Amino acid sequence: MKISDLLLVDNIQLNLNATNKSEIIDQLVHTLSENGYLSDEAAYKQDIWDRENTISTEVGAGIAIPHAKSAAVKQPGLAFGRSLEGITYDKEKCHLFFMIAADEHATNEHLKTLSKLSTYLMDELFRAKLILATSPEEVLEIINQKELEEEQESAIVEESVENSSKDTFLVGVTACTAGIAHTYMAAESLRDAAKSMGMTMKVQTDGSSGTENELTPEEIEQAAGVIIAADRSIDTSRFAGKKIIETNTKKGINHPKELINQVLAMPEPDLSTVKKKVVEEKKDSKKNGALSIYQHLMNGVSFMLPFVVAGGILIAISFMFGVDAANPKSDQFNQFAAFLKTVGGEAAFGLMVPIFAGYVAYSIADRPGLAPGAIGGMIASMGGSGFLGGLIAGFVAGYVVVALKKVFIKLPKSIQGLSPVLLYPVFGTLATTIVIQYVVNKPVSHLNEGMATWLTNMSGSNAMLVGAILAALLVSDMGGPLNKIAYAFGIQMITSGVYEPMAALMCGGMIPPIGLGLATTIFRNKFTEAEREAGKVAYVLGACFITEGVIPFAGADPLRVIPANIIGAAVGGAMSMAMNITLSAPHGGIFVIPIAVNKPVLYLVCILVGSAVTALVAGLLKKPIAQQSLEVAI
Repeated sequence: MKISDLLLVDNIQLNLNATNKSEIIDQLVHTLSENGYLSDEAAYKQDIWDRENTISTEVGAGIAIPHAKSAAVKQPGLAFGRSLEGITYDKEKCHLFFMIAADEHATNEHLKTLSKLSTYLMDELFRAKLILATSPEEVLEIINQKELEEEQESAIVEESVENSSKDTFLVGVTACTAGIAHTYMAAESLRDAAKSMGMTMKVQTDGSSGTENELTPEEIEQAAGVIIAADRSIDTSRFAGKKIIETNTKKGINHPKELINQVLAMPEPDLSTVKKKVVEEKKDSKKNGALSIYQHLMNGVSFMLPFVVAGGILIAISFMFGVDAANPKSDQFNQFAAFLKTVGGEAAFGLMVPIFAGYVAYSIADRPGLAPGAIGGMIASMGGSGFLGGLIAGFVAGYVVVALKKVFIKLPKSIQGLSPVLLYPVFGTLATTIVIQYVVNKPVSHLNEGMATWLTNMSGSNAMLVGAILAALLVSDMGGPLNKIAYAFGIQMITSGVYEPMAALMCGGMIPPIGLGLATTIFRNKFTEAEREAGKVAYVLGACFITEGVIPFAGADPLRVIPANIIGAAVGGAMSMAMNITLSAPHGGIFVIPIAVNKPVLYLVCILVGSAVTALVAGLLKKPIAQQSLEVAI
């Protein structure tokens, strides 16, 4: 698709009749609306202003590119305005104004075409031709000619990358928040600057249409340096050992030569120091107490969850045949329901604890810890200590094997070869299972029985308090340690035959994303365009019981969003426990409610009430976005 397919003659104004930024935006928005690109002119204008209030689209060199992805756009399009005298946009006078309208579901092809224009504007000759154009038709001809030149140059660029020496080759990554304009402008500016300095540069762009021009390991290895010009987090681990500069897209656009000179002037990293640092970081992570324990725990949870989810949902499906359909002594007995109950309850849940314990030990001691951990977890499960016993088994096995490694390293090399398949499994398993069987199982099984009895007999305000606390803990750190502790407690109760806590937990976990999505819909003036877009996704994530969908909001405004999450979740969890709602599937969100919840309608009421509370609290706490540009890096 060509730019001329999106920029028509009727969308070009060579003599803007405007005196300030507001009038420029009004005129360009009206042009797009008048020519059939918008379904709601006012809504699109608001989206443009939301984008401006987040990050100004004045990009230097006399250019401004106001743009937005909006539900008010019927089809992607461009509007172009020019002022020979210049109009102050934010900090400086601008002469060229391109307004980009992208609909919410714009294809990659459309986004690439719109982004292409941004790169062309980095060319001084191209800008000069636009300033001198005498008609809209001439503007389109200038753009078409530029597209043709770019096609011819692309093959030359690829060849120059292949033939470049290490001293004359650089790589980079650019990424902006919207991913439509500044990502590509920074990339083009860096490439052009490198070319003018007799060098070649390959730049990976992480834009709204995905990653393009992706850097290969060979290219990174060949490069004399790396420049990251991004307004969001970029993983730099693959550039370890390279000279690297990290900055924002604004500097990438306006000061590319300065960045190139800086990275070239940097001293070569000492590779031995880099490797030593990596080794030390690995050692530190294993010595770092609480953090290390949390990482090992999360490794076990990640491998366990598929077994938990599969088993829970299959058990829930068996209930569709009747509450007692899996019981051979019941009139409701159904052979297939009994099979599902066996697969979910005995097979999947039976493997849950051993898998968890095995991979906790694996995280601590690598592969030699897997068998002792899994077998220790099985002994814990068989001995009644369940999930808590499995957790202890994982850590015991892991550290036992770590100790054995230190002991066995003193053995003759001929015997050390037997360690992975004989010594670690045998001695590690023996030590772990002795600890679990004779030290852990009895007291922990009594603890489990006590908690199950306590929760089963709980009613009224006590039940509401437990539900509120569990739900609040689950959402307090959005996937962190408190979240996992609360969730692990719910799983432990399911294995003990108590299903109310898990209902309160899933209710609480679904509420924050749905509540924040609701807040972005009701209190639109208190959220940026990007946040309102994230709000639409949050509805879906919340419905799927993915609490992490609220992280973008909490990261941007933690002091207001996190309390709203906790209050809403606590209300929903308390209501769920007070109504004695049970959940037999530990995951699945809205998809398992009809089959795994004993009171699905009331459960949905709990979720909706909690979500409304979160939305209301967030809406009351957050302040409206000021109608002015923020002085932040583009």
